[in-house]
Amino acid sequence: MQFRTSVAAVFASLLGLAVIVSISGAFIGLLSLESVDTRLRTESRTAAESLTEGTAPGRVAGDGIRVLDTAGSPVDGGGATALRPWEINSLKAGRGVTRSGGTGDSGAGVRWVGRVVAAPSGKPLLVLARTDLSAYRDVRTTANRVLGLGSLVVALLVGTATWLAVRGALRPVRRMRLAAARLPAGERLPLPEADDELRSLARATNDMLARRDAETERVSRFTGDAAHELRNPVGSIRAQAEVAVVHPDPELAQETLRQIEQEARRLSELVEGLLALARSDTATPPEGGPVELVAAARLVVDRSNTAGTGTRVRLATPLSAVTVWSTPTEVATVLDNLVANALRYARVVVRVSVLPTSRGARLLVDDDGPGIAPEHRPHVFERFYRAEPDRARDGGGSGLGLALVAEVVRRRGGSTLVGTSPEGGARFEVRLPGRRR
Repeated sequence: MQFRTSVAAVFASLLGLAVIVSISGAFIGLLSLESVDTRLRTESRTAAESLTEGTAPGRVAGDGIRVLDTAGSPVDGGGATALRPWEINSLKAGRGVTRSGGTGDSGAGVRWVGRVVAAPSGKPLLVLARTDLSAYRDVRTTANRVLGLGSLVVALLVGTATWLAVRGALRPVRRMRLAAARLPAGERLPLPEADDELRSLARATNDMLARRDAETERVSRFTGDAAHELRNPVGSIRAQAEVAVVHPDPELAQETLRQIEQEARRLSELVEGLLALARSDTATPPEGGPVELVAAARLVVDRSNTAGTGTRVRLATPLSAVTVWSTPTEVATVLDNLVANALRYARVVVRVSVLPTSRGARLLVDDDGPGIAPEHRPHVFERFYRAEPDRARDGGGSGLGLALVAEVVRRRGGSTLVGTSPEGGARFEVRLPGRRR
């Protein structure tokens, strides 16, 4: 980075200095040419004064002075000047003319300056003063060389200064990088005293490390809990299979197979719950949209009533549609898990209610079961937590359904609550937003 920044600074300075040198060279050339014109005007004025005093044109001419008529023809006895008509007009108007290839030209060109004066006879004459521009060319060449060399020196100085400045600026970053490489687990980078971008970088890095540690801890805890939960049904299936092998009694084998089937179903539900939670933890939530909650609740209730569980599921909804911002799959996941949990503990009836609110909707699932004791309520949405599973008709679930509900609702900006239903059992309340958050 130091090298790239320094090279970029050198090239940028060279580009800028090249423009400055070009402009400065042109400006120096104009000043030098103006100096030449001033000298030539003085010489032509002196010659013109001699003509007006009666000196013959032939005696005035010489040493860079020529006398022409206004048409451009020599009147001083000298040869033709090879000046073009438009150049003669410019000279008569007082403007200087630069030509190359004139007599005595050194290759740098010749500068002409003229003025019109009246001879004693009244005839207008054009007095010209000329000079070789070799000295002018040498001045421009020397100036350009000096400016070019100075530009290179300045560019090198800029590159060196940039190198040192970037090196000094990156020194704290280098120290931070070395500290990060040696940073033990759970530790954080020290914050620089200066309140600058480096302090912001250290703070952002510490926040990232905190999130990484929290994620690592969550994954470790999740893995340990999952292994513990999977060990029980797998061990039970193995033990029952061993009993069936040792005691090949048909009646005992049939009972053992029934128990193995129950444990396998429990294991399947546990694995499905673990996969669903893993996807909800790692995947980006799908793009949400408006979902009609009443229709989704009616579909789940109808499916539960036709399953033949013996418990009646009733639905209470408003006459109008209730829309929430989610996906159909997420809404179905929430409803399925809440209704399945209520059916597990209910005695006679489960009631599902959909209530519209100003910001979305409330989903209530009530049962007439034993309810949830106050000391268990803060933990029912935790993973693998079971509140008195022996009171459930099927021995309790995997402890993942309610955790999945809480995770899905949280990702959509909603909330979950648990309390007491009017029937005396448990009430689960879910609040879902009606628009994007």
